[in-house]
Amino acid sequence: MSEAGRSACIFGCSGPRPTEAERRFFREADPFGFILFARNIQDPAQVFALTAELRESVGHDAPIFVDQEGGRVQRLRAPHWREWMPPLQAVEAAGDLAPRMLWLRYRLIAAELRAVGIDGNCAPVADVLTAATHPFLANRCLSGDAATVAKLGRVVAEAHLAGGVLPVIKHLPGHGRAAADTHHDLPTVSADRETLSASDFAAFRPLADLPLAMTAHVVFAAWDERPATCSPAMIEVIRSDIGFGGLLMSDDLSMQALSGSIGTRAGAAIAAGCDIALHCNGGLAEMEAVAATAGDMGPKTLERARRALALRRTPLPIDRAALEAEHDALSGGHVHG
Repeated sequence: MSEAGRSACIFGCSGPRPTEAERRFFREADPFGFILFARNIQDPAQVFALTAELRESVGHDAPIFVDQEGGRVQRLRAPHWREWMPPLQAVEAAGDLAPRMLWLRYRLIAAELRAVGIDGNCAPVADVLTAATHPFLANRCLSGDAATVAKLGRVVAEAHLAGGVLPVIKHLPGHGRAAADTHHDLPTVSADRETLSASDFAAFRPLADLPLAMTAHVVFAAWDERPATCSPAMIEVIRSDIGFGGLLMSDDLSMQALSGSIGTRAGAAIAAGCDIALHCNGGLAEMEAVAATAGDMGPKTLERARRALALRRTPLPIDRAALEAEHDALSGGHVHG
């Protein structure tokens, strides 16, 4: 059995513990990893037990991901975990000291995650904020300047890695010009190739060496009428123009931006060149369809998966109170977002 799993999939589960049917399915499918959502999270002891049970179901140290950006997109919440202000608000509050503040913030978040057995975080958002950015994404961005996004995104990624958590940069090749919420609608970006290459894509190029990334369910009309997740042309942009060489997962296949059956979506993402099909809602019948059409990881995907997993480290201990005090002095504390 591979230490990276077998199926080209990341799955959720339906509740705070995997059901017997889910355990059987996970044992059979052997996905690359798992992802947790609010429905899976009650308190630290329960999450720690859940992550252990998920790994036990596949018989190896599978990565377990979550979306813990801070602000609105934060699955581990008060009273058991700290509430973090939205990333953009935190960056604006810290001003010139934003790099240090972000390093502290995400080193602390990594410690929170590792303590309950989570070792992957779907962050940083490296999308460039624009006037068109939909409100669902806007305050999750780091800046409206591509060079600043790249600089701050690097800090966020390095803080995660120092804390033993794999960062997942998102959403390649760029979600900032999308004026719709991809949870509900499929946005089309009409900007030309040169404009996108010089702006949106430019934020991701300096981050192209990072181990994991997630696609955008966004149509880039200058290349294709299909969303990037399912577009061979856009995956080629991600691989060649942006130069990303790591493990590329789709955004959640159950989002309404995509059309067709869930199996069709998974097959289209893998056929386009995504390495991993991400399915988040925990529905067993849908997960079975995704596993059937996504299939097993091929040699290139397995190599990328192993390279990513090799970056998981046991972190050095931190003085959490000292880091929190320094962080709060830079950001003005924490605000419910």
